[in-house]
Amino acid sequence: MTSAEYLDTILAELVASSSIASFDVIEQWVEPERGYIRVRAWLANGDFLELAEYFVETDGECVAQRYRYQWMDASRQQLRSRWDNVEHFPNLASFPHHVHLADDQVVPSTNLSIIDLLKALTIEIRFCDSG
Repeated sequence: MTSAEYLDTILAELVASSSIASFDVIEQWVEPERGYIRVRAWLANGDFLELAEYFVETDGECVAQRYRYQWMDASRQQLRSRWDNVEHFPNLASFPHHVHLADDQVVPSTNLSIIDLLKALTIEIRFCDSG
C-alpha cells in the first residue's frame, strides 16, 4: 500500500466508523514514502477524540512511526485514554508504546495506527453504551 493509499484508507475508515459522529481534518500531507494526518473527531457517544499520526511506508506497508491519539469526555476536561509513543517511559515492556489512563496510570500498549484505534473504539463505545 502506498502512503497516498494509506491516507485514503484512514479517511475512508473515519467516514465509515460507527464510533465517529463527525470529524475535521486539521492537517494532512503525503509524500511518496511517508505522510501525516491530524484529525479532531466527535464520537457517537458525544466524547472528543484528537488523532495525529506520522506514518512511513516500508516494503509496501505503511506503519505509524509517531502517533498521539487522545480520547476525552465531551467537555474536553476529562481524559479517557491517550495512546502515544513518546519515549518517556523506558521501563515499560512495550517501550515506547504506552497508554495514559483516566486514573493517571500509564500502561503498556502496542504500535497502534488510527485504523486500529477506530476498530478498538467502536467496540469500547458499544460496550460502554450497553453496560
